[in-house]
Amino acid sequence: MKKCMAMKSQKPYIAMIFIQFVYAGMALFSKAAISSGMNSFVFVFYRQAFASLALAPFAFFFESDKVAPLSYALLCKIFLISLFGITLSLNLYYVAINYTSATFAAATTNAIPAITFFMAVLFRMESVSIKKVHGVAKVVGSVASLLGALAFAFLKGPAIKFLNWWPSNNNQNQTSSHFHDQAWEWLKGPLMMLAANTVWSFWLILQGVVVKQYPAKIRLTTLQCWFSCIQSAIFAIAMNKTPSAWKLGWDVNLLSVAYCGVIVTGITYWLQVWVIEKRGPVFTAMFTPLALIITAIFSALIWREALHWGSIGGAILLVGGLYSVLWGKNKEEFGQNAASGMQHQGQDQIKGDIILEQCITHH
Repeated sequence: MKKCMAMKSQKPYIAMIFIQFVYAGMALFSKAAISSGMNSFVFVFYRQAFASLALAPFAFFFESDKVAPLSYALLCKIFLISLFGITLSLNLYYVAINYTSATFAAATTNAIPAITFFMAVLFRMESVSIKKVHGVAKVVGSVASLLGALAFAFLKGPAIKFLNWWPSNNNQNQTSSHFHDQAWEWLKGPLMMLAANTVWSFWLILQGVVVKQYPAKIRLTTLQCWFSCIQSAIFAIAMNKTPSAWKLGWDVNLLSVAYCGVIVTGITYWLQVWVIEKRGPVFTAMFTPLALIITAIFSALIWREALHWGSIGGAILLVGGLYSVLWGKNKEEFGQNAASGMQHQGQDQIKGDIILEQCITHH
């Protein structure tokens, strides 16, 4: 009996470790598909198509009893949010990953809570009290996360020797005539990736408003994926005139879009919902840096990506800042609940929804 109870208590930990492996696989598969020559805009279209098909049955069977009125104005609002949030963010992300690495993509995802916090303060949706410890922790943690992401992107330093038992795939024989172009290519990827995360953070802020008007969260997510699929198709047609780019064979391209659409957006979504119901959103977010560690290890082993001490330092600063923000947020909500009792239950639910949508990674 005790063994069964102990095993049951460990299930949320096992689930979150599995989820982080799934997210690491998403970054690795995406990088593999884009690097093999698949058009990034076509990739986004197929991913959203698979995601829509994966989520539709869940929305039908699990929320068929929820009456959620959908007005024309609300439908237009969801369409615009899908365009500027999901579609724009995903296309920026997959264009950027062609110029960066899977490890960098996983690292910058950890900066999303900090960027979201800054935006929430800017729009007066989040309060900051520097007179209290939790307020200072949120501010300092947010700044540290952003600085860590920038350090990870732009600080290299010496390579880690014990991971270099074979040659790195980084080309060191660069001619001076191409230096300017290569420097721009090196800068373009990180900037586009940070822009993608910034747009996604803005989408998270808008989600907190829309979910009040349309509380059927699975239907809402499915509808946004469907709108994003249509928008991404238009993007792909406009940016790519080659019909052969749309062809999917039995290769890494098909595996990648199916994995990102079905496994990441479909199965992982429901698994995270279960964990949040059992242990709460803060517990779920605490496992986020694990995906970075897994991605970095597999990128070094499979793709021979060189890890540098500067990037390691940036990653430590980024993860430390993330935990500082989460700690401050947890302490703040605990104090509010203790002071106001059940009065803030509805507000905490909305905050939980926002963090939940944040955990449903687009990357």
